[in-house]
Amino acid sequence: MTPQDQQERADRAGLLYGFAAYAFWGLVPLFWPLLEPAGAVEILAHRMVWSLAAVGLVLLALRRWSWIRPLLREPRRLGMIALAATVISINWGLYIWGVNSGHVVEAALGYFINPLVSIAFGVLLLRERLRPAQWAAVGVGTVAVAVLAVGYGKLPWIALTLAFSFATYSLAKKRVGLDGLESLAAETAVQFLPALGFLVWLGARGDSTFASEGAGHAALLASCGFVTALPLICFGASAVRLPLSTIGMLQYVAPTFQFALGITVFHETMPPERWAGFSLVWLALALLTWDALRTARRARRELANAAARAAALSATVEGGVVPEAGVLPEAGLVPEAGLVPEAGLVPETVVSDVAIVATADAAVSDVAVSDAAVPDARPGSISGG
Repeated sequence: MTPQDQQERADRAGLLYGFAAYAFWGLVPLFWPLLEPAGAVEILAHRMVWSLAAVGLVLLALRRWSWIRPLLREPRRLGMIALAATVISINWGLYIWGVNSGHVVEAALGYFINPLVSIAFGVLLLRERLRPAQWAAVGVGTVAVAVLAVGYGKLPWIALTLAFSFATYSLAKKRVGLDGLESLAAETAVQFLPALGFLVWLGARGDSTFASEGAGHAALLASCGFVTALPLICFGASAVRLPLSTIGMLQYVAPTFQFALGITVFHETMPPERWAGFSLVWLALALLTWDALRTARRARRELANAAARAAALSATVEGGVVPEAGVLPEAGLVPEAGLVPEAGLVPETVVSDVAIVATADAAVSDVAVSDAAVPDARPGSISGG
């Protein structure tokens, strides 16, 4: 098998894994209603407890424990994990409540606008510089929120809370620097004791549905760990096989599925002003995607040209020809236009671009969009669930 055949095979497998992960996150609104009559907080607590069990078993099988000791010696990273665990708890709980309360479409909106919130965080918190297309997308997104506020008769607070909590979560995860499974294990370890304590208290009051609604209901609650871990594993398998730009396109599968489910399965209404607002959001995302792909293509082309010039110069030197003064810069061994900070390819703009070609770890939070939709440089992030 040639290297090209191997790459094509890896790409196909990556696409399958990636689509499976985001489709799973997109279809997860069908799962949460199955857990009723349990309330959103009880479901959330079970998700925290069983997710730690599921991820712990996976890490045990993979023997991936070496990250724990170094992490425990770094209080700042532990603080970031605590912050991530807090905001993802808000995100998970609100998403479950939103789905079971008839707000699937608005929950999907939260993950559609998450890339725009991530860009806003990049500008306000990380002092990034945006390109004109990115500014245009942010402007269109702001108008979209205003239009949707008119359509809903109030600010779409569920969507905004989901988007801001997930963007905060992704930013915290970026500072922690752990892979998806390890990060989820650390976060659910923080969540575990409060969640278990709540479930014990709920059972002592006689309000727990885990033991009172039959074995089938208990099994469904326990499967929350599987529902959380499986798409994350698929996403991880995809992320190592595909470029971020491809994953960035896949991230929109999850909120698109959620949006379609809200209309076709949950029969939520979509008056004209909501269609107008969603159309503006999709326009903003199209601008961001086009700009990110254009920038990525230009960067790859310029890096390839620089590598070719470097190879040619190396061959010349090995042949015994000594470069004259001034040859090195002309040979492309210094950054070309487009590879210097003005071109936006330095860390100042990385988070903004990643908002489109995004991370998963975000994925852990149910929402896609991505490794691509978040400052985490991994799309997972944008999916809900």
